[in-house]
Amino acid sequence: MDQLALLFVLLLGAVLSVPLGARLGLPAPVLMTVAGIVLALLPFVPNVEIPPEFILPLVLPPLLYASVQRTSWRQFTANLRPILLLAVALVFVTTAAVAVVANAVVPGLPLAAAVALGALVAPPDPVAATAVAGQLGLPRRLVSILEGEGLFNDVTAIVLYHVAIAAAVSGSFSVPHAALEFLLSAVVALAVGLGIGWAANKLMGFLDDATLQVGLTLLVPFVSYVLAEELKGSGVLAVLVTALFLAEYAVDADDVMGRLAGRTFWEVVDTLVTGIAFGLIGLELHNAIRTASGRWGELLGWAAAVTAVVVFVRLFWLLPATWIAMRLHHKRDYDEEIPVSWRETVVMWWSGMRGVASVALALAIPLETDAGEPFPVRNEIIFIAFGVIMATLVLQGLTLPWMVRKLGVEADAEAEEAYERELAVRAAKAAKRRLKEIQEVEELPEEFAEQLARRAYDIGARISPDMVDEDRRAAYAKRSAWVKRVRRIQGEMMSAARHEVLAARNEPGSDPEIVDRVLRHLDVRSLR
Repeated sequence: MDQLALLFVLLLGAVLSVPLGARLGLPAPVLMTVAGIVLALLPFVPNVEIPPEFILPLVLPPLLYASVQRTSWRQFTANLRPILLLAVALVFVTTAAVAVVANAVVPGLPLAAAVALGALVAPPDPVAATAVAGQLGLPRRLVSILEGEGLFNDVTAIVLYHVAIAAAVSGSFSVPHAALEFLLSAVVALAVGLGIGWAANKLMGFLDDATLQVGLTLLVPFVSYVLAEELKGSGVLAVLVTALFLAEYAVDADDVMGRLAGRTFWEVVDTLVTGIAFGLIGLELHNAIRTASGRWGELLGWAAAVTAVVVFVRLFWLLPATWIAMRLHHKRDYDEEIPVSWRETVVMWWSGMRGVASVALALAIPLETDAGEPFPVRNEIIFIAFGVIMATLVLQGLTLPWMVRKLGVEADAEAEEAYERELAVRAAKAAKRRLKEIQEVEELPEEFAEQLARRAYDIGARISPDMVDEDRRAAYAKRSAWVKRVRRIQGEMMSAARHEVLAARNEPGSDPEIVDRVLRHLDVRSLR
């Protein structure tokens, strides 16, 4: 098997892991990691030969951009304090704790290299966290915090990592210089992210075609990441700022085709890239086994010690942080999404899985220092990092569904239904207001106006039938059954039309371009 064949195997696995994970009740990223481990143990599977410097730029931008599509700027600002506690403060604390322990237990590990190890294992993986949380039906507030933490912790960890690596390679370290570098990196990233977001928004308006707009969104995260890195900024933060800007300002409520096409496209990208990334994590078992040859007991002991620090520092941080947040929460004049019980706090703790960023940063450790000497205990650092990733991703990922069920942590279905009813009522009222505005300037036949008024009412009732009283619900159900029957018949008619047009592609003298144009027109009509 060559590298290309291995890539297609991972792509196939990424697609199959989604329905298989749904049936088994397990997260797809965890299944792909296990599949990668199995592949790594097969003798005919080659070692992965992807240059480490390409992993972050190729994997993180699309995954982060896709994750931002599920959040909003308001959600981020409302949860700013929990996100800062987890994505910034906790990353610093975890890095420091790991550095102290690793420096003490690993012989010959300098403090700067120990800090680099702490930084690369500190950030929980945003893709793993959101994928797991989304499939388990957790309360929305927990999902929001995990998403916010996952999106922003890489920014802190990667900057810390670069500072520590620079100190280990050069042999010198300056706290003021490191702080200045951290600040400049954030400023450059914000400027680049806003600039690319503004330019992309303008181009969206110029590209009056859903296909071209979706193609542009594929390029935007890569451009934002690469430009920020070239200017010595944080590429991850730049991508997040760009994505949040576009999510806030590049939304056209009437662009139905663009929204449907874009959502479908990014779901496909998210599925495939996530599968490949977590499959590669499992495949890195080759290198770990080679490093541990003859030293299993010693290396596993170091990895276990660092894993324990990573896991329990998160718990000991979350417990008081959640208590303080709950005390302060009552003093806020707006809702802040925080855990509301010790059970939810435990679930948040066990959701701190490491993944793609940790692997990429570990593999990106330079081979030599500026003095031409080998980077101190580089192979051991990679093994320890791999051990932390496997323990948190596989162990926690496989046991988290069981823990969620045992603790009874689940979404508040009644609150979600109530909010859905509220939105349904608002949608119906907005439609009615617009109808009245039109009637003021246009002369509408009475029968036609009544029909339109019923349709405005139906807009909300279709979203949430519970918004109407029992009598109206019965009348609506009867009318809805009739509408469904009409739509079924119309659907069969449209299906016959599509089959006829599609059959024309094989006729002599047929023009496929014209056939596809007519077929696209029928497809669009079928969506209405």
